[in-house]
Amino acid sequence: MGYKKKKSTRFLMITVSTLFVGLMLFLPLVMVIINSLKKGFEFYLQAVSTKTVISALKVTLLATVITVIVNTVFGIFASILLTRFSFKGKQLLQTLIDIPFSVSPVIAGLAFIMMFGRMGWAAPFVDAVNNAFGWDIKIVFAVPGVVLATIFVTFPFVSREVIPVLNAAGSDEEDAAALMGAGMFTIFRRITFPHMKWALLYGMVLCTARALGEFGAVNALSKTRGETFTLPLEIDALYLSGSADSITAAFAVSSILVLFTVVLLVIRCVLENRSKKAQEEQKRR
Repeated sequence: MGYKKKKSTRFLMITVSTLFVGLMLFLPLVMVIINSLKKGFEFYLQAVSTKTVISALKVTLLATVITVIVNTVFGIFASILLTRFSFKGKQLLQTLIDIPFSVSPVIAGLAFIMMFGRMGWAAPFVDAVNNAFGWDIKIVFAVPGVVLATIFVTFPFVSREVIPVLNAAGSDEEDAAALMGAGMFTIFRRITFPHMKWALLYGMVLCTARALGEFGAVNALSKTRGETFTLPLEIDALYLSGSADSITAAFAVSSILVLFTVVLLVIRCVLENRSKKAQEEQKRR
């Protein structure tokens, strides 16, 4: 209460916070848009519609969609398992889920190379599957490797949003429904999912945002521009080309990610407000 009573302190904190957010977050994004249009709107359209950019966009969206689906399914199962069941190794599982938060994405990419590369321990298994079914599956330096890397770095986002909500909701309603003869799917659909839906959607948005912008792990597992490059890698390639046109083109492609970021930010704010309202309603009950 002491801080709230001092208007000068409150004004100073608001000013510092606003300046920091403006200089460190908002202004850089605005500069990306300004630089992307430096050579005109026609150049902008040409820059974002090249063959390599379209390919990078497709790979980015494919990897993001698969990642969100996989991590959502895992997040739901892991959240219910960790909040509704007691078992040996529960604490270990919670720790393992958080590993992507503490491991560098580049190291994660190299780990997949050591696993699925030509000298990796999983390479003979992949070769055996290819020989048995006549397939030509490639993990490293191919789209599957990009997808695996993206899944790894975004692994905890969904479960880490859902677990606290399920812990706060408790299991009393689910236990009562089970005693009355309700099946597991009915309990999940009618009780568990309504409690977790806003947190689940919020986690999916965070997962999507992280997947769209991933660079380090994907860079280690991607090789061919126009085939396995994602948008962040394409931006890096354009910028490192060094010419004035390529640098402007890099800003133009960056604006696509900025647009995605703004849309996801709006969705995130809406879901965050909905989640808070849902939690307040649960407390009132």
